[in-house]
Amino acid sequence: MEKTILITGASSGLGLAFLKHYASQPSITLIALDVNPIPSSAQSSNIKFHQCDITSEDSLSAIQAQYKGTPIHLMLHSAGIRGLVASTVKEKPGNVAAAETYEVMSHATMMKTLEINTWGTFNIIKTFLANLRFATSLTLSPSSSQEVFAKVVILSSRMGSITANTFAGGGYAYRASKAGLNAIVKSFSIDVPDVTYLLLHPGRVETGLVEWKEEGAISAEESLKTCLDVIERAGKQDSGSFVDRFGDRIEW
Repeated sequence: MEKTILITGASSGLGLAFLKHYASQPSITLIALDVNPIPSSAQSSNIKFHQCDITSEDSLSAIQAQYKGTPIHLMLHSAGIRGLVASTVKEKPGNVAAAETYEVMSHATMMKTLEINTWGTFNIIKTFLANLRFATSLTLSPSSSQEVFAKVVILSSRMGSITANTFAGGGYAYRASKAGLNAIVKSFSIDVPDVTYLLLHPGRVETGLVEWKEEGAISAEESLKTCLDVIERAGKQDSGSFVDRFGDRIEW
């Protein structure tokens, strides 16, 4: 079966890992979005790349207009930022915690993180919702042999769990943005039930979100292996759930 998959944050980290994985399958057409170009090593004839800002309604609408009538079977939303105060990152390189305390947190950092991580998530889902619902409708038609709902997989974070924030604290911008992201996706799962939504914590992955490797971080390739299995197994009964890369539920 031919499929169309949309991937955001496709130029680096997990987004790039997903892009390379699916690009190896000729039956899949990929729509790749990122504010930065994808590496030449990742380019393939079945990838349609669009350089854009996911927070821009006009930019996303212009891209979506090129795909009217195109079913999107899977959306993988990987774009996001870590929410660190830039001046502190320069002053204390390697110290992630120091760059997100309440003492240093700034209005600019907080607002930028919420705009990209939270609003950006809402914007990407809303803009391509018609394509996702169209993909589902094709499998619900009388001529279809099975019911398969289009999927939206949002890379969230355990740091967005209020319950899990028992000892660490900090992370003000990032935690708030991911908690808000979780709430948005949960509402979509209720308001638009003909699409399956999954909030996926991929683990602490070594990506471009910070300029150095965080302690205990795993490679994007290692995370990818387990994430793919969770995504494949996710069904309509899992819509709106918040899970880790092994499929275990995370408390809100």
